[in-house]
Amino acid sequence: MTRLLITGVSGLLGINLALEAVQNGYDVVGWTNSRTLKNTPFQQATVALENLETLPAALQNARPDAVIHCAAIANLDVAEQNPQLADLVNAQAPGVLAQTAKTMGIPFVQISTDAVFDGSKGNYSEDDTPNPRNTYAQSKLAGEESVRQAYPDSLIARVVFYGWSLNGKRSLAEFFFNNLSQGKPVNGFKDSIFSPLYVRDLADLLLEAMSKRLTGTYHFFSKESLSKYDFGVALARRFELDENLIEAMQTSQGNLLTKRSLNLSINTAKLQNALGHDLPGIAEGVERLFDDYQKGLRQQLAAFLA
Repeated sequence: MTRLLITGVSGLLGINLALEAVQNGYDVVGWTNSRTLKNTPFQQATVALENLETLPAALQNARPDAVIHCAAIANLDVAEQNPQLADLVNAQAPGVLAQTAKTMGIPFVQISTDAVFDGSKGNYSEDDTPNPRNTYAQSKLAGEESVRQAYPDSLIARVVFYGWSLNGKRSLAEFFFNNLSQGKPVNGFKDSIFSPLYVRDLADLLLEAMSKRLTGTYHFFSKESLSKYDFGVALARRFELDENLIEAMQTSQGNLLTKRSLNLSINTAKLQNALGHDLPGIAEGVERLFDDYQKGLRQQLAAFLA
């Protein structure tokens, strides 16, 4: 049985990836920064990524056969206000972990972001030159570079995703669902374009790519792109909520604290060719989000915090 270390296991991607991996027969150990989850079907350890000098021993002590590094300072405003912490966690720690994984001779997967691009043209492929617009994106791009330098045979997975989280407030899907299900009006940005994957689809693709020992940089996104407004409408329709509560607006009207890239539509041809199949589209992802809601995934996740 493959022993898989997943960092950031209390995050939206980390917890869903851990549950998918367990279902697929992996022996999972999850790292959290400070929060200990309850009654999880995997082992846990608390590791502060900003303490760089402790990371090699922590990774070696975990004895994994592979690592998927999800943990990051992912809140754009927090990163903007704490650039030194963002540099430690998002830029430097990945390189330290990748170097240790190389020494151990095990696969290493670094999770990055579509935000490394400036959003000026869209349809970004892996060959396009990044141009990050905020501290978060700059630190994540620096993290990519530190991993490439430390362990060239790593897999760098750029992602954007949505789904059900531990506290029910981590993803755009939850933002729309929580408000619309309570009859509250929300804003939806028409000029903010993205290519989001449902987090469980992303988890499956990451495990598949790791099992095939893919290396280099790949785009893990939906094969389709849409505006965040249209994403909200798609979710409202599937959950039979009132789409008229979503007001279409421009990001310039949204009083956002941190600069964001607008057109982050992504080209996924390289990954599709490597895996030999299409990636999920928007409707498929929203359908799986709905199915997992019906199966009680929100309650299952919330119980880990109880």
